[in-house]
Amino acid sequence: MRLLSGLLLCMLAAFAAERPNIIFILTDDQGYGDLSAHGNPVLKTPNIDKLRSESVRFTDFQVSPTCSPTRSALLTGRHEFKNGVTHTILERERMALGAATLTEQLQKAGYRTGIFGKWHLGDEAEYQPGKRGFDEVYIHGAGGIGQSYPGSCGDVPKNSYYGPTLLHNGKFVKTEGYCTDEFFKEATKWIEAESAAKRPFYAYIATNAPHAPYNARPEDAALYEGKGLGKDTENFFGMLHNIDQNVGQLMARIEALGIAKDTLVVFMNDNGGTAGVKVFNAGMRGPKGTPFMGGIRAMSFWRWPERFQPADVKALAAHIDFSPTILELTGTPASDQMKSQIEGRSLVPLLTAKVGQDIAWPDRTLFTHVGRWGNMVKGVDPETGKFSGTSVRTTRWHLVSAGAAGGAKGKAKKSAAATEGNSSGPKWELFDLSSDYGETTDVAAQHPEVVADLIAKHDAWWKECRPLMVNENVAGPAENPFKVMYREQMGK
Repeated sequence: MRLLSGLLLCMLAAFAAERPNIIFILTDDQGYGDLSAHGNPVLKTPNIDKLRSESVRFTDFQVSPTCSPTRSALLTGRHEFKNGVTHTILERERMALGAATLTEQLQKAGYRTGIFGKWHLGDEAEYQPGKRGFDEVYIHGAGGIGQSYPGSCGDVPKNSYYGPTLLHNGKFVKTEGYCTDEFFKEATKWIEAESAAKRPFYAYIATNAPHAPYNARPEDAALYEGKGLGKDTENFFGMLHNIDQNVGQLMARIEALGIAKDTLVVFMNDNGGTAGVKVFNAGMRGPKGTPFMGGIRAMSFWRWPERFQPADVKALAAHIDFSPTILELTGTPASDQMKSQIEGRSLVPLLTAKVGQDIAWPDRTLFTHVGRWGNMVKGVDPETGKFSGTSVRTTRWHLVSAGAAGGAKGKAKKSAAATEGNSSGPKWELFDLSSDYGETTDVAAQHPEVVADLIAKHDAWWKECRPLMVNENVAGPAENPFKVMYREQMGK
């Protein structure tokens, strides 16, 4: 055991000394089943499939049910509610200013950091990525191109997926191509420059695709016509085809630059699926916006040639593990605030294991909550939504109180997978994921002691979160900051 520990320490020291470049690709609303390698019978994703085959693959990786929450947890190493992020609009998408970020730590350690695509953690000046640890910023506003809501969350007026106007280091630029192509093109250009300068870099490519509105390039959507999918799914799969092409081109470029062996590439999706769920959901229950596995399970692929051995890893991992893992792999010191807030675990022992090696990974308890109490109404007491769209899980057990989670635009609708429970009290269901990953059979009556234990943990967790939900009643600006900046810079 001492010998093994010593070898692991030597390996980690070597990784830190080499200071790997990092490319983190995060797609928006692609589900776990939206990948041909995961069994999708219609969608073809050869380039992402190849990346997957060359990676350590976490097969039980948990994220949040919606986008802003996942993004804040990835950046901070703690649950989104403790970052003040409980929604995707109404100022409740703003990541608390007191939260330390992974990119701030990497900057201090000499990394160059860039974001290309979707931020969605606050559009006001002090919340912008340039103030949260990013050197290079190339983004749209709000949660999607052209989206706008009352208050602070809004993009450039009438923005489009084709030739979008994007914010580049504080200045708006009008582009000419399709949005995903533009994000990958600018990221690649930046990676080339940082590589030429021999500076370690962290490139965060966060596509807004394939999030609605489902607006693919016509030639991409055409690949899925005539299959009885409907226009939305045709475009959704077309958008994923375009992402897949861009991933392939990026991987070829880092090979051509001679930096592939020095570069960790991580690929994830941010929450459960949407338009593709009706075609294939990998046997899971529920889509995005629900606390079932179909709403919170994500793909998580980690590729570092000659360092990580490609394999499936069944250990329960989560978005909160991302930051501590990157910090350890890069040998980056964490600030006192970062240390105090991190709830996740470093995945390094799992990533560096030999195929077939048994790595100790103690069981853990993870929490999910859809949030969105009050939908589009500000000032609603979070306690009214405590038991609506919430869940607690361990490796084996998943305790769920589904409730009536609102849609992304605040409509008081119920998804097919979230029709039980209400905001006044829980209706707990218990699922044994070891034999029922599809969550078809409630076994709460057979395991009352498990239910009681997980409920107690849920209540303790909620109590911890409540003082940190700092955005619930804040007043937003009279006008979206992106609109104001756009008008001042462009005269429109």
